[in-house]
Amino acid sequence: MKEELTFEILTVENIAEISVLGQQLNPKMTLEQIKNLLNEMFTLPTYRCFGLFLNKKLVGISSGWITVRFYSGKQLEVDNVIIDSCLQSNGFGKQFFDFIENWAKENSCETIELNTYVQNSKSHKFYFNLGYSILGFHFWKHI
Repeated sequence: MKEELTFEILTVENIAEISVLGQQLNPKMTLEQIKNLLNEMFTLPTYRCFGLFLNKKLVGISSGWITVRFYSGKQLEVDNVIIDSCLQSNGFGKQFFDFIENWAKENSCETIELNTYVQNSKSHKFYFNLGYSILGFHFWKHI
């Protein structure tokens, strides 16, 4: 059987599927916590959720927000990038980002921005290979 890879913009109706993959990114969160966050995210007008399907099964997700900033113009800020841990290092991430980049261009975005954890060197190599560069530091404070 030939593998069929498809891409979709996901909606609130996909929350159950998205939550299962979301738990791979943060296993300390319950499915209910992830669903609650997704319900809130889907209410935001600039939020998009991208889905990667392999043979009609959701195997990759990424959140995205369209923002406008002085240094970058209109941009897509990508977050919560997950390829099913069983399928990583098989080229699906590159194909997924090709889709996301094309979507951003079609929606008049000039840049794509993302954050990745300092200790996640595997992701750094991945993003460097896609042409991303480090622009600065991302600061965070829990309040």
